[in-house]
Amino acid sequence: MPFWDRGHLHISLTSPYKQDLYGTALGGGAPSEKAINADIVYFRDIHALTDVEDGALKGKIAFVDGDPMVKSQTGAGYGQANQRRRIGWQHAQRGGAQALVVRSVGSDSHRFPHTGMMSANNSGEEGNKWADIPVVAISNPDADHLRRLHNLGKPLSLSLHSESKWKGEVSSGNVVLDLVGSEKPEEIVLIGGHLDSWDLGTGAVDDGAGIAITTAAAALISTLPTRPKRTIRVVMFGAEEVGLLGAFAYAKQHEKNLANHVLATESDFGAQTIWQLSSNVNEDATALVDDIAKMLSPLGIIRGGSDVVGGGPDIIPLAKKGVPTIRLEQNGRDYFDLHHTPDDTLDKIDPDELAQNIAAYAAAIYLLADSEVAFK
Repeated sequence: MPFWDRGHLHISLTSPYKQDLYGTALGGGAPSEKAINADIVYFRDIHALTDVEDGALKGKIAFVDGDPMVKSQTGAGYGQANQRRRIGWQHAQRGGAQALVVRSVGSDSHRFPHTGMMSANNSGEEGNKWADIPVVAISNPDADHLRRLHNLGKPLSLSLHSESKWKGEVSSGNVVLDLVGSEKPEEIVLIGGHLDSWDLGTGAVDDGAGIAITTAAAALISTLPTRPKRTIRVVMFGAEEVGLLGAFAYAKQHEKNLANHVLATESDFGAQTIWQLSSNVNEDATALVDDIAKMLSPLGIIRGGSDVVGGGPDIIPLAKKGVPTIRLEQNGRDYFDLHHTPDDTLDKIDPDELAQNIAAYAAAIYLLADSEVAFK
């Protein structure tokens, strides 16, 4: 896989006065040969930037504002807010900007910038697949400050030096363990999380918790007197943050055996309590999931939708190939306060909430793996 390294970054306001800003390079960004000192062109949101004319930003630094991500239990605001991080560079670069600065995607109000991968340019148009310019996210309080100065009509300029760059090829990998089924070992119920995390924090929430929850659930099931009928496979996916690389590699490696992957799900949304069980299985299996939801109700879990495609980010390549899915949905209201920031550390995880997750996974996955019901 290609390896991108953020290196050192310095970013500061130089006009109307000098003030250091808190920022972080975004994945896929290019280095600046030397410090860039340029005026800011302010864009209220990503939609304004996408309308920029070719070459109109020559010699400037583009700043894309927006609003702090809306908090919700499901994290529904992430996709919309994330567009400035994902595609902003393509339009800033088309406009001729020397660099792009964006408001961090997170929902927090701390001076903790939020990193993450940008989208590659796969349009087939001429130019590099990745950015030729530095791309930096600044914290929400710093973005608020730039907005206030802009609204006061102050001329804005920045100094920016970034060392982020691609550094060649490296190896990653998936880690797989099986609890072999007692009667139908060839049929696989897959659970897991992803091993990699962004470097600003320690990856406790994203996704150390998911690894802990699913391996602990499998460990509990392994202590029972008898194994469930089907095999429970725990997959710790590598390189999720840089494009689901481990997930796509797994799907490719096992493409001839996907018919025996009877069900899949992933824990990748922190460690707060599970509140809902959703699914995308056939009618007979839906009845089974309904019954399991009733059993999980003492844990504060309700039955969600029965036509919810997904199962988690790393499950997407399997779901696209027809593998049925369920999702034990966690409360993500505070997830994007921490996700991809220096605040993603172990102190944010409540042991009681973690235990509720493990109990729900252990019970649900055992019952699904031990059933005679087909899911597809």
